[in-house]
Formats: sequence, structure tokens, C-alpha cells
Amino acid sequence: MSEQNSIPMTITSEDIRNRIYTLRGVQVMLDSDLAAIYGYETKNFNRQVRNNIEKFPEDMRFRLTKEELNFNLRCKKSTSSWGGTCYLP
Repeated sequence: MSEQNSIPMTITSEDIRNRIYTLRGVQVMLDSDLAAIYGYETKNFNRQVRNNIEKFPEDMRFRLTKEELNFNLRCKKSTSSWGGTCYLP
């Protein structure tokens, strides 16, 4: 999805609930889901976070381990809802 032609998706509270996972005892959302909500490609969403890192304290962000990705996300829905990636979310 190109940012120039993207339109933020219409999302319901049910859609948001389905995109919230509990990892490490906290509720989280994947970068790809947040990017889709705001109408960005994931790589550009992450670039915005990196470029404005002071607005995103360390306790608000972390990278998943391979074990968390495989067990917590793929087992929850049998296939990944976000289509996979070569980087850990």
C-alpha cells in the first residue's frame, strides 16, 4: 500500500479487540496492525517511530522473540493475520 494512495482503513472496536495480543503479561498490538489502522506501510510506520523515538518510550515498544512470534501469534489464529515478514514485529 503506497502512502500517497492509501486511505486509513475503517476499523471497528471489534477489529481492534481482535488485533490485541497479550505478551509478556501486557496487551500489545503489532506494528503491521497499527500501520494498517493509520494508513501506512509497516516499514514507513516503523521509520516514523525511529525518527520520533522520543515520543515512544522503551516501555511502550519492544521486538518479539522468534518463540513469541511462533507460539503466541501463529497458534492463536492458526495462520498469521498479518501475512508474515522477514523482520520480527
